[in-house]
Amino acid sequence: MKCVKTQDAVGHVLCHDIVQIIKDVKKDTAFRKGHIVTEEDIPVLLSLGKDNLYIWEKTEGILHENEAAEYLRDICLNENMTETPVKEGKIEIIADADGLLKIDVDRLKAVNSLGEMMIATRHTNTMVKKGDKLAGTRIIPLLIEQEKMEKAKEVAGDEPILSLLPYKKKKVGIVTTGNEVYYGRIKDTFGPVVMDKVKAFDADIMGQVIVNDDMEKITKSVLDYIDQGAELVLCTGGMSVDPDDKTPGAIKATGARIVSYGAPVLPGAMLLIAYYEKDGKQVPIVGLPGCVMYAARTIFDLVLPRIMADDMITADDLADLGLGGLCLNCKVCTFPNCGFGKGAK
Repeated sequence: MKCVKTQDAVGHVLCHDIVQIIKDVKKDTAFRKGHIVTEEDIPVLLSLGKDNLYIWEKTEGILHENEAAEYLRDICLNENMTETPVKEGKIEIIADADGLLKIDVDRLKAVNSLGEMMIATRHTNTMVKKGDKLAGTRIIPLLIEQEKMEKAKEVAGDEPILSLLPYKKKKVGIVTTGNEVYYGRIKDTFGPVVMDKVKAFDADIMGQVIVNDDMEKITKSVLDYIDQGAELVLCTGGMSVDPDDKTPGAIKATGARIVSYGAPVLPGAMLLIAYYEKDGKQVPIVGLPGCVMYAARTIFDLVLPRIMADDMITADDLADLGLGGLCLNCKVCTFPNCGFGKGAK
């Protein structure tokens, strides 16, 4: 750093904090280390008694924190996102649409493991709304070697480590099974719950078909919805391992590819997810466990946002949910701002 006259410091970077003290009013930092001096700052600095300032001397191959933050921004920024102006070496990434936030966890860790730099994000597979904060970036020191930031870009790879998938307006068919409902012995209370869940994603509900515990009829009802253009079929009822529960077998009989029957999540262990190929597209078929009918939050709340964002779910994805897959049934539910479903990846 070097000492220069304050009037000659415009465009240069301060190497130290400058405190403003006004008796009985305030004592606070007026200019922070790393601030780039502007013409408007000069009168204020002089009023603080700063006739001279210590500024950073630009050195080839050395980046100021503001410049380095732009490297980290480029590592993160993707479609459907905007950035905040750089401030005190920090840039934040903001959602520009409602959707599902996904993070490449391995590449994020690789960048953060380099040292002297950081990217802090929300959890991957988080539901976000337009205007939500997604990530924040900065380097730790005031200055850093450009070579280190180039290394960060190399480690991060060619694609941004963040992605935001907007929700799709899907046509949804609901197949409700069970002799007790079909024959009018009890009123169906499952369908309305499921409808409310998908309506939150602006879904187009095609209808609800109620069938008895006949596997062929269940299979036909699912396929009928798909033939009518359904982009998601939800099956309620008959999802346990009891001999009378026919829904898992009926879904398999459609010819759909079964991803998993069962998930390490409570409530929701008896979930079934399958994909049926139709005209080159993968139509999800989901068998919903009974807990979805009465529990505030279940496995359905974890997989539905991904389905509505056309994010294909794998068996590995479901296995990852075991970490954080225990809902604590809090008296005041704060989901999704809680640990439920926040696995390692």
